[in-house]
Order: sequence, then structure tokens, then C-alpha cells
Amino acid sequence: MSRVTGPSAPARPGRTGRRGGWSGQADAAAADAGTASGQAGAAAASRQADAAAADAGTASGQAGAVRPGAAGPAPCDPGRPLRADARRNYERLLAAAGAAFAEHGADDTSLEEIARRAGLGIGTLYRHFPTRQALLEAVYRDQVEAVRARAEELLASEEPGQALADWLRVLVAFSSTKRSLTSALLASFGKDSELLSSCSAVICGAAESLLARAQKAGTVRPDADARDLIRLVHAVNIAAQHTTADPGQSDRLLGLILDGLRPQEPKA
Repeated sequence: MSRVTGPSAPARPGRTGRRGGWSGQADAAAADAGTASGQAGAAAASRQADAAAADAGTASGQAGAVRPGAAGPAPCDPGRPLRADARRNYERLLAAAGAAFAEHGADDTSLEEIARRAGLGIGTLYRHFPTRQALLEAVYRDQVEAVRARAEELLASEEPGQALADWLRVLVAFSSTKRSLTSALLASFGKDSELLSSCSAVICGAAESLLARAQKAGTVRPDADARDLIRLVHAVNIAAQHTTADPGQSDRLLGLILDGLRPQEPKA
């Protein structure tokens, strides 16, 4: 199945002088774009600087790295594993940003608010995400990865038709929260950007796999098309935007779509 790829945001320069008593060699190692722990000839002070840079997530080698089990590279995710506390901070910031964007929109949410929700300082946020754009990209990729991962889980289920229905509900929820994200990303990259194109390919690939399995099992009509399903889910979300006083509308509309996917009786 396709994996998400996309442009990575530039990494922040390493910070020096974080701990008293560092030698000039340690400062240089922390600021150096490599800061690899196995750097030839590095002294003990240099290794201490490397650990501090890894903890802060500031090594410039982090750009474009792939997280274990992730669909693709996440902006500012380090090239080597973060220490446990830095990893927790990264995930907390992603979760807080996703929730804030869903509630208020990406344009109306300040970075300070996201840091506050995560229980972290604004400096920690900037160490992981040097720019607002980097955070938007990371949240978007993270949400697409969750949709892809759920599809993989459902592909192993015993009921192909129910698996497709469950995943379409996941897609409805994803589409309702991504609106402001995609608007902000479109403003920066355009609809034909590599980031949005690759994420779209991942979603389409998941839909095609689940649909083909359900069709093979005979629980979905053979003329159904994966891209049509994605368009219908998008239409459900557009309708729901204009009737916010009816929270059950999305589920009812999706139920109509699922009824239409059932195999049709032969006409007499």
C-alpha cells in the first residue's frame, strides 16, 4: 500500500551552551548539522552535547525521517529515535494540535494555545516544529497515517462488508477534522503539491483495497468505485457543515450510501 511522502520542514539549528561547563568542542558538536553519536574522534563533552540535542529534537538530520510504523516522513521527526521524554512531547503536541484545529480551525488556533493544551512550553513546540507550516504538515500526515493504519487492521477482519462500512465512518470523521488543515496547506502548497497528492494516494489505496475485498465476498455491488465512495464521503461532510444543529445527519447520510452499495437484485 502506498506510503505518504512529502516535503519536510527545515530543522532548527542546534542550541549551544545549554549546560554550564561545556567546552567549545561540545558547543560546536551541538550546533553541527550532523551531531552523530558515533562521530569519529568525538570527546566525552561532544557526546554530552549530542544527547542534549537529541533530547530537544533539534538535530538537522531529523528532516524527512520516517517514524517506525508511520506512512511516511514527518516534518522535524528526527533521523534517529528520540529519547522517551522527547518522543512523548512530540506526540502530545501532535494530539493537542489536532484537537485544537478540529475545534477552532487551523487559522484561528495560536501555537501558544497548542503548547498550553499539551502542557508544554512554547520553546518545546518550536524545537519540534520550527514553523507553523511544519506543524500543519505533521498533523495532516499523522491523521492520514491513522486512517491508513485502521484500513490495514480492517483488512484482517472476517466481515469484508462491515470492514468497508467501519472504515468509511473513519473517513467521515477524518474529513470533518481535516477541512481547515487542507485549506491552510492549499494556501501554502497548492492542490497539486506532492504532500497532498501523496496523502490522497494513500487514502485512495486504502479505499480500493477494502472495496475490492468486499466485492470479492459479494457484499458490495461490483460496479462500485473507490473514488466515487471518497467523493460521496466528501459530499456528506459538505452537507454536515451547513446543518450543524443536526449531529446525526452524517451517520444517516452514510447509511444511505451503504444501502446503495449492496448488490442489486436482477431486474425482471
